[in-house]
Amino acid sequence: MLQLPPLALYIHIPWCVKKCPYCDFNSHGQQGALPEAEYIAALLRDLEQDLPLVWGRPVSSIFFGGGTPSLFSAQSIGAIIDGVAARLRLRPGLEVTLETNPGTAEYDRFEAYRRAGVNRISFGVQSFDDGCLARLGRIHDSTQAEWAVKQAQDAGFDNINLDLMYALPQQDLPMAERDVERALALQPTHISHYQLTLEPNTLFHARPPAGIPEDDLAWDMQEHCQAQLAAAGFDQYEVSAYAREGRQSQHNLNYWQFGDYLGIGAGAHGKLTLPAEQAIRRRWKRKHPAAYLDTAGRPESLGGDELIAIERLGFEFMLNALRLNNGFEIAQFEARTGLPWSALAEPMEHAVSRDWLLLEQGRVRCTELGARFLNDVLDLFLPSE
Repeated sequence: MLQLPPLALYIHIPWCVKKCPYCDFNSHGQQGALPEAEYIAALLRDLEQDLPLVWGRPVSSIFFGGGTPSLFSAQSIGAIIDGVAARLRLRPGLEVTLETNPGTAEYDRFEAYRRAGVNRISFGVQSFDDGCLARLGRIHDSTQAEWAVKQAQDAGFDNINLDLMYALPQQDLPMAERDVERALALQPTHISHYQLTLEPNTLFHARPPAGIPEDDLAWDMQEHCQAQLAAAGFDQYEVSAYAREGRQSQHNLNYWQFGDYLGIGAGAHGKLTLPAEQAIRRRWKRKHPAAYLDTAGRPESLGGDELIAIERLGFEFMLNALRLNNGFEIAQFEARTGLPWSALAEPMEHAVSRDWLLLEQGRVRCTELGARFLNDVLDLFLPSE
């Protein structure tokens, strides 16, 4: 039987100063003044439309993603948080994360964001090499990145994530290591360290930049940087996430543990467990900001709404849970999919026999080999057509 997992709230703010050539998120370059008041009203109408799906359930984390949510004033972010709190139960002390571009950071805003209820900042640094930043199309340089982090710390934030990318155009191994070294010098509590990928529908995919490192070099960067982070006391708890003790991203952990989340905002996705129907629903909102603003709170605002097919539930769970270094408990799989463990007997047998997965004391996790070939592991759990 399906059991209700924790519930998180994702809030999408789709505007940014300039679209980066590698970005495949629903983001749109800013043109003129942002319609902050109109968008806040649309978000709250959107939330009210979804409320019947989550009556009485407490929210365990809130995440403002984008785009660049820090383009919105602290007053606007506070109004959104207050509007959410008036409509949903919020767990005491819940994690509230705001994604921030170092190129849009201001000291007085950090203090105001903290007063508004934000208690975790995630900086999209990507690199501390000015040449790499220019080739990525970022609007900030390394000096601005370091200044922004220090300003947030001075304003009282003690839970800070830095996003770093590796295998960047014209990057070599020492450059990747220096990025990690400079990130560690800023004493963040969390680092997301992930490889640049050329995603479809991006400028980089259409016109790949020169000097993308070969796979062997990218693997060396990953291994060396992992060793640096481990030596500095950062535990790798997910494929690309490293944290000091007790500072894992609670919001992202909920995703990886196949928890539930409401998604409000242009293009936002949600996943909700419906015990009465013994089903799991995914729904998402229209992507373009203008269309979203026109329809928010009405059925026309939905870009899609569907139940996950039973035969795909095992794959959907594994797609998330196998990213975690500690894996998952069999009991958690059964509670969050409503399936018996025997539903995965055949692919599990293949994965264990190939030394890709380890099953011991009711817990499943990837081996070192399985982590390296995670996509091949996941292919085993795809339902046959």
